[in-house]
Amino acid sequence: MKPTLLAIDTSTENCSVALQVDNTVISREMESPREHSQRLLPFVQAVLEEADIKLSDVDGLIVGIGPGSFTGVRIGVSIAQGLAFGASLKVNGVSSLDAMALEGSQNRVTDWIISAIDARMGEVYWRVYQHRDGHLQACATAKVDKPEQLNLAAELERHGYQASESIGYVGTGWETYREQLAATVSVTPQSLNCVLPTAEAMLRWAQLYNEPAVAADELEPLYVRNEVTWKKLPGR
Repeated sequence: MKPTLLAIDTSTENCSVALQVDNTVISREMESPREHSQRLLPFVQAVLEEADIKLSDVDGLIVGIGPGSFTGVRIGVSIAQGLAFGASLKVNGVSSLDAMALEGSQNRVTDWIISAIDARMGEVYWRVYQHRDGHLQACATAKVDKPEQLNLAAELERHGYQASESIGYVGTGWETYREQLAATVSVTPQSLNCVLPTAEAMLRWAQLYNEPAVAADELEPLYVRNEVTWKKLPGR
């Protein structure tokens, strides 16, 4: 029997919740960039009620830790901490870039994936992945850069890309900065998928790739930008 897991994400404009009970996944999501704090807990309550369970019946929490919207990431991480403290649960943090890479490879599997999120301020968060032995593996840590300064072809070659291999491009960064990002790589409509991260994808990633669970007070967001600091909950 699969564990009962609750996943939440507000790291981008998408507010989403997914609950795994046995072999069933119940989800809620809505693009509501300025309403995450009002919508997230009602979404959590809705999926719990649909499954006819309580938070105390959940075995573990999963939360999107970014990168993405600073405010959205703070909301998701803070609420996950509150839920975890209240129910004595551990938490798995999943990167929004990882979730998008997994989501984008569901319908079309490519040898490589470049996941990119609009970071505002004329920058993108991005990460390169390779499919190896049926698994999606990140080739480096997440980065933030100005899209016009990126040479993605060189990045791919540095990680072993061959000209005969296929590439998929996922995320809102490609929607906003397609011209700049595609300066050194060939982007076709078939290779492009401007998906947003979802709690359901994070739920799958955490289980597929055995993301480690931590205590609520050890959970930290992934901002990528060095100048952003995180303040833990008062008294924690």
